[in-house]
Formats: sequence, structure tokens, C-alpha cells
Amino acid sequence: MASEEIGYRGPTACAAAGITYRQLDYWARTGLVEPSVRPAHGSGTQRLYSFRDVVVLKIVKRFLDTGVSLQNIRTAVQHLRERGFRDLERMTLMSDGATVYECTSPDEVHALLQGGQGIFGIAVGVVWRDVESALSQLHGERVDTGETLVGHNPADELARRRNRAV
Repeated sequence: MASEEIGYRGPTACAAAGITYRQLDYWARTGLVEPSVRPAHGSGTQRLYSFRDVVVLKIVKRFLDTGVSLQNIRTAVQHLRERGFRDLERMTLMSDGATVYECTSPDEVHALLQGGQGIFGIAVGVVWRDVESALSQLHGERVDTGETLVGHNPADELARRRNRAV
């Protein structure tokens, strides 16, 4: 099934991105990373995140872990949003702690390193594969029907049986 046809509820997105539900809720309410499949509409509704949303959540988490300010992360996420999240998996995001840079070629990475200051990078393709692996073990939801899609976690036999019974 294509990734555009699957959505992930908040707890699943949190598990795959390595964040708390409190962070997820705050980031959604403040517009940092909003669910692109289904936003919350009042109390009791479930947000539904796309695969790309979960990748962005994990990128935000990695930037926070390295000390980049939330303000600079917001700028980077806004840039990605304006760009349309195209070619995300082929991108490297670099930061000197103050600014986040998008690098799409080894030459751009090299030019950035020539500045002499400390730089760290996030190879988005690696994050992409980490999220892919994590989500394959967790439950998703078909966007069109709402049917629960059981991940490939061999320990979750009860969920598989419950899904077959429906």
C-alpha cells in the first residue's frame, strides 16, 4: 500500500519519532508540525499523521537533541514546507547551532564545512529509513476506510487476531 494511503495516530507517530505525546501535541497546536492527513477538530478527535509528517517529527527531535533552538527549527520546517517536502530523503540538513542549512549535494556540504565552525548534519535518508523501519512494526490506518493496519511485530498476535475477527 502506498504511504499516502496510510495515516498514523498520535501515539504511533510519537513511538516512531522518539518524542512524547506532550511534545507532539504542543508542536501540532503551535503549527510546528501539523498532521497533514487529518487535523484534530475539537475534543475527542484523533489527529492522523502522514509518513512524511513522522519523518519531520523525528528531524525536529534530532535538532532539539543537538541544541538547535525551536525558533531556528521552525524556520527550517517552514522552508521544508514551502519546498513541498520534495526529495526529502536525498537531503542533508546541516546546522551550526544558530542556522539550519539544506544541502542536496556533497559540494554544498563541503562548502559549508569550509567555514571552519562546528557543524553537524542530519542525513534525512537515514532518518527516513529509521522511521520506515519503526512504522513497519507499528499500527497504521487506511486513510480512506479507517481500517487498522497491523504492523509486522511478531509479538503483537492479539492485535492481528482482533483485526481478523472484524
